[in-house]
Amino acid sequence: MAEVAYIGGYTPDTGGSAVGIAAVELGSLARLGDTPAFGPSFLAAHPRLPVLYAVGETRRGTVGTFARGAGAPVPLAQRPSGGSFPRHLAVDPAGGLLAVANYGDGTVTLHRLDASGLPAAEVWTFPHRAGSHAHQAVFGPDGVLYVPDPGAGEIRRYLTGKDGEDGKGVRPHPEGPVRLAPGVGPRRVARHADHWYVLGGLDGTVRVYDDGWRELRAVATGAGEGNRPSHLEVSGGLVYVANRGPGTISVFSPVTLEPVAEVACGGCRPRHFAVADGRMYVANQRSCGVAVLELEGGVPRPGAAGLAIGTPSCVLLLP
Repeated sequence: MAEVAYIGGYTPDTGGSAVGIAAVELGSLARLGDTPAFGPSFLAAHPRLPVLYAVGETRRGTVGTFARGAGAPVPLAQRPSGGSFPRHLAVDPAGGLLAVANYGDGTVTLHRLDASGLPAAEVWTFPHRAGSHAHQAVFGPDGVLYVPDPGAGEIRRYLTGKDGEDGKGVRPHPEGPVRLAPGVGPRRVARHADHWYVLGGLDGTVRVYDDGWRELRAVATGAGEGNRPSHLEVSGGLVYVANRGPGTISVFSPVTLEPVAEVACGGCRPRHFAVADGRMYVANQRSCGVAVLELEGGVPRPGAAGLAIGTPSCVLLLP
């Protein structure tokens, strides 16, 4: 069961008013503490160690490492992200690599993690082409690193084993990128069972693919126009999408993507959400709060009082 939420967001240097990273006890929504950080717009956790990572979404991007315990995260180290305006990061399942998507210059960087979870000084940069804008970097169950790139209109794929180019453990996937239909603008990708789900940030669609990346269906993420979807998650046998334009959460059945519901997000401009223990926690960036929605049959409904926090953009739930 999730017990603590770590909430990241924007700071005055990047146009917002968040204090940095906030730790919140989920049962009572009591604030456990705040840790100053610059632009921690996305967070990730080490799979085995009590360590958190946060991007610093600034022109000279950074990656912060924090120890987590009973209160606010404790800063351990800060290193360059290897690019500009990083927006996403992820740790591989083995806990040895940290991948960072730098949206500003399109680069994706890989950082080796030591036994204590700290990133090494060396940064490996993945090859990319002009016009790329890496929006996410996530490891699949096969160990491949997947990078939705709305600028290039494709999902870039990389192998990160020990036999990479120049001995660095980095090389493009031999089958190349997954090329999507024109205008999709892939923003997020998620794997569930034997299917892949892709969120189209430009055309406002969610798409499902089989294991060989054959498209099975595409549907609009919301009933109206200008959906501007931000986040995608598959949980409890349902597909959830946040729509920044109308301020809604859409719910779909898996594989067929039949619409189940579209409900209010509890605020304005839902940037990210997380699901655990029968609740959905929605980071509503422009209304400066995290809404807590109860799941009834998997459908979000207005629930407990939310949490006021400046410009939230990521909710990370941990035991």
